[in-house]
Amino acid sequence: MKIIKKLLVLILIIVMIFSLTACGEKSETSDSDDETLAYLENKKKNKNEVSATSETEEPSETPNYEDNFDETGDFMKDIENITIEQAIAKAQKQMSEPNTGDQIAIFHIKGYGDITVKFFEDVAPKAVENFVTHAKEGYYNGVIFHRVIEEFMIQGGDPQGNGYGGESIWGKGFGEELSVDALPYRGALCMASSGTGTNSLGSQFFIVQANYRSGMDSYLESYGLGNFKEAYKQFGGDLVDLVGYGQYTTFGQVISGMDVVDKIAKVETNPSNDKPLEDVVIESIEITKY
Repeated sequence: MKIIKKLLVLILIIVMIFSLTACGEKSETSDSDDETLAYLENKKKNKNEVSATSETEEPSETPNYEDNFDETGDFMKDIENITIEQAIAKAQKQMSEPNTGDQIAIFHIKGYGDITVKFFEDVAPKAVENFVTHAKEGYYNGVIFHRVIEEFMIQGGDPQGNGYGGESIWGKGFGEELSVDALPYRGALCMASSGTGTNSLGSQFFIVQANYRSGMDSYLESYGLGNFKEAYKQFGGDLVDLVGYGQYTTFGQVISGMDVVDKIAKVETNPSNDKPLEDVVIESIEITKY
């Protein structure tokens, strides 16, 4: 009888040890899952809210980083050294009307109206030549705005309509053209990019739609962009996400039709990829003189 009792006690102890071990393993797995979910959610948030990217397939050859590395470094130095007065003056010039005879583009958006932009050939000659040539050749005709995020930007220029297509007029990507004379204030026409120094600029572009948000002031300070606060208050935009990384070429500015941009920004989109549920189609982009 004593032997049976001892065996029962031993079995009970083994069962308890096994149960505690199993609970510990379950807890560790659960914590790991939570961390993974948090990481994925953060990654999704960054993709949707922080960057205006041009998604690319695996590159067939190693990109050439030499074209824009020094230029990007100089740009960030200029950003750090600019004064409040200089920032406001440059922003005002960026927003000014073009001169008579200057080259402009008129986006004819099906069912929405027209958006007219001027160009900054002196600041971003490659980006302007690329865009204008594509437009004249009808490359953008029938292309949709495939990614739309209200209070950020509307993005198009990909013939595939999924963010993975398009190419430059040279058949390969080219590098950023960055200048404090043309920044992503509200209404800025910019080139999408896969990352600084990747020479990934092709045909995709976006128009900044963001307005001024008071909560952004502290972020501007933290990114070393405090001297741009007054200009940002006057003109809106997304200076932290689009300037803080020294990544996005601004090559034009909307001079009329921001109401159309705002209307597009408000369309209902797929939350997984920010694509409008109903296509927003660029019927054509007309290149003409102001």
